[in-house]
Amino acid sequence: MSLSQEIESLVKEAESVLSSATSEQELDSFKNQFLGKKGKLTSVLKGLASLSVEEKKTVGKQANEAQTKLESFVETKRSSLKESFYENELGQEFFDSLRPLAAKERGSLHPISQIQYEIEDIFTSMGFSVMDGPEVETDENNFGALNFTEDHPARDMQDTFYTEDGNLLRTHTSAIQVRALRKLKPPFRIIAPGRVFRYEEVDASHENTFYQVEGMVVGENISVAHLIYTMETLLSRVFRKEIKTRLRPGYFPFVEPGFELDINCLVCNGDGCSVCKHSGWLELLPCGLVHPNVLESAGLDSKKWTGFAFGLGLDRLVMMRYGIHDIRYFQSGNLRFLKQF
Repeated sequence: MSLSQEIESLVKEAESVLSSATSEQELDSFKNQFLGKKGKLTSVLKGLASLSVEEKKTVGKQANEAQTKLESFVETKRSSLKESFYENELGQEFFDSLRPLAAKERGSLHPISQIQYEIEDIFTSMGFSVMDGPEVETDENNFGALNFTEDHPARDMQDTFYTEDGNLLRTHTSAIQVRALRKLKPPFRIIAPGRVFRYEEVDASHENTFYQVEGMVVGENISVAHLIYTMETLLSRVFRKEIKTRLRPGYFPFVEPGFELDINCLVCNGDGCSVCKHSGWLELLPCGLVHPNVLESAGLDSKKWTGFAFGLGLDRLVMMRYGIHDIRYFQSGNLRFLKQF
C-alpha cells in the first residue's frame, strides 16, 4: 500500500472512530490517537523520508489536507456533543422563572447598607432629598470648588488616589455638595451617601475605602444651632437613645466656622479602646457653616444665603451601633461576620 493510500485509509478510520465518541473527554482521547504528537498520522508521515522530491510535495499536501479535515471534523463533533448535552439537561431539568427559589439560606443587606437606608429615611422625614454623584471626580469638584488651596496637603498623591487622566477617586462625598449648589436653587436640604477613597494606612479605625453621608442645608439665616439640632436628632434616632456628644473647633476649607462632632465611644463606653485610640471619644462628624467662598463659586450671594454642611462616617456609625471593634471587617467579605446582620 502506498503512503497516499495509507493516509486515505487513516482518514476514513479516524472519521469512523471520532464519530463514535459520546463525550468531549472521549473525543479528545480519540483525537490524540490520530492527531497527537505520537498519533497515527504522525507515524504515517515518517514514511515521507523515503519518497522523491516530487512525491513529497504531493503526499505532503495530501497529509496537510487530511489533518485540516480531521481537525474540522473534531470541532464539528464537539459542537454536536455540547448541543446534545444541553438538550439532555434541559429535558431533565425544569425551572419556573415565576416561582420563588426555595433557598436554604437567604442573603441580606450589608450592615453599612442597612444603616445608610435607615439614615436616608430619617433625613427624608426631615425634608431632605437624596443625591448621588460619580466616584471618579475632577480635582475642581473634589477640591477647588470647596475652597482647597493649590498646595493643600489633601491634594498630595500620598493622600489621594489620582488617575492617569488627571482625575481622582473622590476623597469625600462633599464633591456632591458642589454639584448640588450648581444644580439646585436655594433654599434646599440634601444628603449624599456614597463610597469614598483615601490613601490611608489601614488600622482598626481607618480604611482606604469607606462610606460617608454628606449633608447640606442652604437657606436664609441658617445658624450653628440648626446644625447641632439636626445632628442630635439624627444620632438619637440612629442609636435610639440620647448620645453624649462634644463639639470642638476643626479646620475644613469648605466651612467657616468648622467643627468636629465627637460621640462618646459606645464600644468601650468611654473607658478607652483601640477604636477610639483610648480617648473615650470617637471622631464621627466633621461639620460647620458653609464657607462664603463655596457659595460664591456656585454663583450664590453669600450675604443672602447661608448654610451648614456635615460629613458623616457611615462605617464608624455602624461600629458604634453594633459594638464592632475593627473597621476592616466591613471590606473583608467574611461571611461569619456579615451573617450576624
